Amino acid sequence: GIILVAINPYKQLPIYGDAIIHAYSGQNMGDMDPHIFAVAEEAYKQMARNNKNQSIIVSGESGAGKTVSARYTMRYFATVSKSSSNAHVEDKVLASNPITEAVGNAKTTRNDNSSRFGKYTEISFDQSYQIIGANMRTYLLEKSRVVFQVENERNYHIFYQLCASAMQPEYEHLKLGRSQENNLL
Repeated sequence: GIILVAINPYKQLPIYGDAIIHAYSGQNMGDMDPHIFAVAEEAYKQMARNNKNQSIIVSGESGAGKTVSARYTMRYFATVSKSSSNAHVEDKVLASNPITEAVGNAKTTRNDNSSRFGKYTEISFDQSYQIIGANMRTYLLEKSRVVFQVENERNYHIFYQLCASAMQPEYEHLKLGRSQENNLL
């Protein structure tokens, strides 16, 4: 398959706008510079041409930009498919499960908000190849983090959020205290 190595520049670059999407739309792989939109276009064309499901795997270390790359891919599909939900389909998909972010993200030595879970996002298209929906499945990668954290790392964010809310009446029955008292640091 096609492999693209992308590097997170840790700043916004003007290479992901609608004009760039339209430049890659309909192009053959290799006709344009390597880009996440070229990979997305190839998958979209193969889906339409062969009427077969396609997969794009986005992998990398913490802070590599996996979530942002997935967002650009979804935005590309929404734009080229001229989906009625074009405007913010990637926002809807990525925001579809905010609790997963709290339960599955933690502070690591490399990233204060590192996803410690994997995500499988399935985008559904109709017969005219317009987006009609999406499903996101997640799976926890570091169950051991619940009971042990390496020095200078933290437990999952949800524990600190619950401890910060401990004095609210609806949480009294949980008998939570400050995170330092619960040995969650």
